[in-house]
Amino acid sequence: MASSSNRNIISKNKTPIAVAAALVSAAAVITSIYRSVTASKMSHNLHPSLKNGITKGSPNFSGGKLRCKCSSDPVEVTLSGQVAHNHACGCSKCWKPEGALFSVVAVIPRDQLQVTANGDKLTIVDKSAAIQRNACRDCGVHLFGRIENDHPFKGLDFVHVELSDDKGWQEPQFAAFVSSIIEQGFPADKANEVRQQFKDLGLESYDALSPPLMDAIASWTAAKSKI
Repeated sequence: MASSSNRNIISKNKTPIAVAAALVSAAAVITSIYRSVTASKMSHNLHPSLKNGITKGSPNFSGGKLRCKCSSDPVEVTLSGQVAHNHACGCSKCWKPEGALFSVVAVIPRDQLQVTANGDKLTIVDKSAAIQRNACRDCGVHLFGRIENDHPFKGLDFVHVELSDDKGWQEPQFAAFVSSIIEQGFPADKANEVRQQFKDLGLESYDALSPPLMDAIASWTAAKSKI
């Protein structure tokens, strides 16, 4: 049984512990407020799906359907698997929701994509581009991009999983071609604010693709050159 003196020592020690805990709690609140204020000052519309943070995908997700924005007879594409390398892309070619600085685009093996409704509405945006983006001629949404020529990513189709009502798609993994938004009129002196926003979301920013994808491209090029 604890003596009276021992209880007094414990009681006395509780005071600095309580004070320290209160200070830690207050510091956390202040830090949270600071981050919130900072974020609001430099908040740019990266993409609607990133507005409230990142929702993790499901490792067991087996696919779903994408649909264009037409209110009637939408083009429907069925994906029979999970996507890979999902990322925010700042290039000028990918389809972006109105007002967004970035698209969010992923890849899936070509044999896991099938147009399942109203495919007659699809048209290729730019037949000379390496990625031939198939868009709905009515609403303009890109349903998928396909590579027909010799290319390191041939065999993979590019898709926007935000066009799906199904939940479980792989979440964005990184941000690519960030500096490309400057070419489209975004102020260069605010580009680092965009990079910081991605960092706050837990995403690395690159001015090309991610290092693993750039390595894959380089390896393909080396193999073609027989190096």
